[in-house]
Amino acid sequence: MAKIVPIRGVRYNPEKAGEMVDLVTPPYDVIDEAEQRRFYEKNDYNVIRLEYGEVQSTDHQQENRYTRAREFFNSWLEDEILIHDENPSIYLYEQEFTAGDKRLTRSGFITGVGVEDYETGKILPHEETLSKAKADRLELLRHCHANFSPIFGLYDDPALTVENIAARYKQELPDLMFTDEGGETHRLWIVGDKEDLQTIQNFFTPQKVYIADGHHRYETALNFHKEMQAQGKNDFGFCLMTLVNLHDPGLVIYPTHRMIKNVQNFSKDTFTEELSKVFTIKELELPASNRAEKLSTALQNIENKIDKQHAFLVYVGDDKLYELTFPRDVDNHVMAHRCGSKSTAWRNLDVAVLQCLILEDILGIDQEARTGGVNLAYTREEVGALDKVDSGDFQAVIFMNPTLVREVTEVAAAGDKMPQKSTYFYPKLITGLVINDFTVK
Repeated sequence: MAKIVPIRGVRYNPEKAGEMVDLVTPPYDVIDEAEQRRFYEKNDYNVIRLEYGEVQSTDHQQENRYTRAREFFNSWLEDEILIHDENPSIYLYEQEFTAGDKRLTRSGFITGVGVEDYETGKILPHEETLSKAKADRLELLRHCHANFSPIFGLYDDPALTVENIAARYKQELPDLMFTDEGGETHRLWIVGDKEDLQTIQNFFTPQKVYIADGHHRYETALNFHKEMQAQGKNDFGFCLMTLVNLHDPGLVIYPTHRMIKNVQNFSKDTFTEELSKVFTIKELELPASNRAEKLSTALQNIENKIDKQHAFLVYVGDDKLYELTFPRDVDNHVMAHRCGSKSTAWRNLDVAVLQCLILEDILGIDQEARTGGVNLAYTREEVGALDKVDSGDFQAVIFMNPTLVREVTEVAAAGDKMPQKSTYFYPKLITGLVINDFTVK
């Protein structure tokens, strides 16, 4: 069902471009303005100029971040700063990284994947998207006819079909290896053997692909394909994707915590009282002398409950944490009554319980407010989030457990989409390693 398309990837020429560590970036959507400027300054050929160019005060329809990206891309190809690989290939990719106190390796492969409407069931999303972000990505595609960063996809293969092929290639030195400024090591091998390529393509014929990260880019690629079809151009029916097996031991999801702000008539006492009507609530002291240690212990305690209970930590100041728990088996009547139009898989998510029973029912933060960011912000900070509540910048922080990988696929298979920022796959895929140029076969 999923169509795999080997590509003639575009990659940096180290003889002219410089060191890879100075050329690559994280995905555009985790780069703020200060980071954007820093990447500009690292190297004149940094991929930031293609993927996430600066907006200038003099921009107009004929000259803007998108036209500049096109000019950079074309000139870098002409000057051989970027070079097309000779043959269509699939790229084996390893990221070695540190998570907590462990050193892990996540393996996958970079390839073209045929775009499909979600209704076909071949490509399955798990998260809601925003129209503004898609409009930006669509303009970039229209101008450059290239994918500069891959979408992150998952597939289910307990037999490790691709990994068994990859093992042969990984006996040799990688075609590319470097360690980035964050300490992550990246390795790339090129699979060009026609028999191996065919085996991988055949394997994916009955497979489904679950989008882990990059929903906006996928939906943009699909819309762009439909635009090109309407113009009689049929060579844009795939997108750049990195595919990782659901059974990969290096597949890690981190939680994204919720910061509450600007809620009218917010009262700490009223909020905790209302929470106690729904959840089992336990007060924990959080003394300033060792709050980092206490918070870490409390976070570990709620993660230990993940199989049997929905569990959260709430901080509203005054050096006190509130542990909230809610039995998962209550889902059958409480969440079913509250969110009956959603699947059981969706109703059993921590983020669903949070959204329905806390954000909406207690705080009155509806879909419009969540989308607009009026009352809600997201963070992966822990102690820093406490400080922001203490300073008065936010009214509360709600600490979450990570979403489980199986929950992602169960919700996608059920045809539902998770609330925004339900997952944070770590580490992010790097941008600039392999580029997909639609104009080259």
